[in-house]
Amino acid sequence: MSELLLPPARLPRWLDNFATRHGATGLAVVDGALTATAADGSRAVVRLPWGREYDGAPETAAFADRASPPEDWGVLLVRKGGYAVARLHGGDWQASKTGQRHVQGRTKAGGQSQQRFARRRENQARVAYQAAAGHAERLLLNPPCPVLVVGGDRQAVEAVLETAPLAALRDAVTDPWLAVPDPRRQVLERAVEDAQALPITVHNALPPSERK
Repeated sequence: MSELLLPPARLPRWLDNFATRHGATGLAVVDGALTATAADGSRAVVRLPWGREYDGAPETAAFADRASPPEDWGVLLVRKGGYAVARLHGGDWQASKTGQRHVQGRTKAGGQSQQRFARRRENQARVAYQAAAGHAERLLLNPPCPVLVVGGDRQAVEAVLETAPLAALRDAVTDPWLAVPDPRRQVLERAVEDAQALPITVHNALPPSERK
């Protein structure tokens, strides 16, 4: 099994290539996803972004049309080493902010030195999360963002969304979860692209020699 993210506009070409590799392919709608099943038994499950379910005809054009971005949505990425926030209208950027905060790495020291180091590290992380929360509040709460994609470090994201003003955004959080390194502008730009992509899971059939 393999997974990938694909821009919606590339879906027809990707399915053509899938059929070339695996044989004649049929399309069906199963559990809110577009499922392609090939002659050799291989299968590709294509889902819509933002946790949407598809209930239309098993056609690539109709499916891709349902993948258009929301009119109003946002991205929040948080790790101990930085944060990134973006507010978007459809595919257009409205506002964004990235920032870095120094949080010391782990130490091998023991005893009281280790405890002091841990407290210092926790304080540095707290300051980083407060900075992320402040910019998220400014960009995502005026007015409240109705759809929010998050990523980075789960504990860090939780810490930011636990702040009183941002707790209102919890119900807006949707798929996909974005696994990203320390957020920088380039990381944020890629995250915005990935948030709009189609998640595809490919189940390749075993070759005849390995089938029971």
